[in-house]
Amino acid sequence: MSSPDELARDTPPPYKRRRTGDTPSPGSSSPDVRPSQRGRGLSLSQSPSQSPSQSPSPTKERHLDDFSPSQSPSRPPSESVRRPRSASSSQSTTRSRSRSPARSTRSPTRTPRSRHRSRSPASTDQSRADSFSPERRPPTPPRAPPRPNYRARLALHGHAKAVSQVRIAPNGRFIASASADATVKIWDAATGAHMDTLVGHMAGVSCVAWTPDSNTLASGSDDKAIRLWDRVTGRPKTTARKSAGQEMAPLRGHHNYIHCLAFSPKGNILASGSYDEAVFLWDVRAGRLMRSLPAHSDPVSGIDFSRDGTLVVSCSTDGLIRVWDTSTGQCLRTLVHEDNPAVTNVCFSPNGRFVLAFNLDNCIRLWDYVSGSVKKTYQGHLNQKFAIGGCFGVLDGEAFIASASEDGDVILWDVKNKEVLQRVRGHEGVCFWVDVHGETMATAGQDGSIKVYRHVRRADEAHEDGTGSHSKPPSQGMLRGELPIRQDDIKLEDA
Repeated sequence: MSSPDELARDTPPPYKRRRTGDTPSPGSSSPDVRPSQRGRGLSLSQSPSQSPSQSPSPTKERHLDDFSPSQSPSRPPSESVRRPRSASSSQSTTRSRSRSPARSTRSPTRTPRSRHRSRSPASTDQSRADSFSPERRPPTPPRAPPRPNYRARLALHGHAKAVSQVRIAPNGRFIASASADATVKIWDAATGAHMDTLVGHMAGVSCVAWTPDSNTLASGSDDKAIRLWDRVTGRPKTTARKSAGQEMAPLRGHHNYIHCLAFSPKGNILASGSYDEAVFLWDVRAGRLMRSLPAHSDPVSGIDFSRDGTLVVSCSTDGLIRVWDTSTGQCLRTLVHEDNPAVTNVCFSPNGRFVLAFNLDNCIRLWDYVSGSVKKTYQGHLNQKFAIGGCFGVLDGEAFIASASEDGDVILWDVKNKEVLQRVRGHEGVCFWVDVHGETMATAGQDGSIKVYRHVRRADEAHEDGTGSHSKPPSQGMLRGELPIRQDDIKLEDA
């Protein structure tokens, strides 16, 4: 395994994906209830002649009138509805029952009554109930969750140079793209219409990030500045306190290129990583620096917040992944692999219990940051030279992993069994970034284009017109294995 210094001599730094054709910075480096218990007497399908030991005595027979029709199997259908008994009727009933059992046996009216007992409605209903009892009901097979099946739908053109990053707004309605042409563009995610171009940076834009309300966009550039934009107006965000209504100045403080950005879940804190090897935490409302973390010894290449906002994770081409306490700035955990490959992107899992790291050794690793161990390693894509990115995707509560690849494709993995669920053809050249929001997926490429994909459910494939990037679904060999796991119940064994 090559050391980071050897990578620095043989391969261009990972930020080159952001700045195609530029010269790298000198200080940077490479990157059970039984049926017999249902009644107190005989079973509804059993007659007294079949079970003499259970036949009721004449004394107990007088109490059968107290049961409802559905509970008395000896009651014929003609007696299923009665008027309230009077005293005279009660006496006549007692006299009739005091007769000898032999006379009642020779009575011609007893035979049809016994036939009616075997075909009583109560017996039929109970038989139906028994057939659907939990003991006899066949087990229901588990419902198979949807497999990712993304098809190309839109190709967005407008940037003059390579697109370094693309992000879908949290509401799923907008797409923001950052480009080496120093602009940020906003697109309609449903139609692909170009909505706005944000101009203000003096050099290539490497990264963008959305606030949770999808109304504010942050952009980081090689001009060492971070700008906050109002999506509605397309102008820089205005201040909220002093001199309200005035445009907010760019956030300055980093001494080198801005490489990565992330908003906290509440949208009040912005984290930035730079080639100056530091992580900055910014107060978005006040537009000022809150805390500076001397995080790494090489450029900070990825950053993300946990879903509750209490943790920040950062990574660097020095091979280290560090987890920070947001409120105190204390480093809680440092993760490092034995091979120490450069790490170019990092993000928390949807349940916040794992960290996904993208490395320059063609591997993506899922870390348990509490125990400090690697749980899963995903392979199948190409990543040796550029700082490419990916994320977790969720379909109907089932999580999967999506990553860009240097061969232009997008690869989707099953989180648990590490199988490739789908390979999507993306761009001509390097695919730098992929972002997933439900059934929408967007990618950014070295060819200067943004591509939008839609998830097509398997039941609807017969109605497709074949205009997607794949005219056939993935092979069955790619779909074998365990089902994807839920985003809030990720339990993994060691790889």
